[in-house]
Amino acid sequence: MKRTTILAAIAVTGTAAAALAHSGATGIVKERMEAMKAMGDAVKTVTPMMQGEAEYDADVMRDAARTFQEHSGEALTELFPEGSDGAPSEAKDVIWSDWERFEELARLLDVYGEGLEGAAGNGIAGGGNMDTGSMMGGSSGMGSGPMMGGSSMMGSGSGMMGDAATGMMSAEDIAQMPADAAFNMTTQVCSACHSRFRAEDD
Repeated sequence: MKRTTILAAIAVTGTAAAALAHSGATGIVKERMEAMKAMGDAVKTVTPMMQGEAEYDADVMRDAARTFQEHSGEALTELFPEGSDGAPSEAKDVIWSDWERFEELARLLDVYGEGLEGAAGNGIAGGGNMDTGSMMGGSSGMGSGPMMGGSSMMGSGSGMMGDAATGMMSAEDIAQMPADAAFNMTTQVCSACHSRFRAEDD
């Protein structure tokens, strides 16, 4: 499950990098393509560590987390003013008709990125750097259900404590998780946003 999630994240963010190469991008469209590329590059940098192909490096994970934070929340939504659709943009019109959902995902990415930065020093599940079993109740800490099952991003089967007012985990909660579980959560926000709001390549 963990490997599948990571590979899905690579596919999603890889297309963001391709979008940057589209000719004719200028102004705000170019700026948001560059932001997406930066986040995609961050995912690609971390992924080998998540797959056991590179030694885990907490500083690299922190850098990736800071990249997510830099390009999320209001910093992300302000890159999508009304009227900025159309080629070469790959933004779907539904962004502006479902703006509250787009804002929610942008905000979640900021919170989860902050949590990921805090979790970076925890090591990865099964990596021998922490007692993940007692903290998370399982090898991945992700529960058996998908994290993206509802608008709260916290499917009812996840078994994780969230903010009672918003239904989402706080950065402080995420910072207590293994780094790979926090990374998976963060990239799932990216995947959810792209699935709903980014047009597929022809």
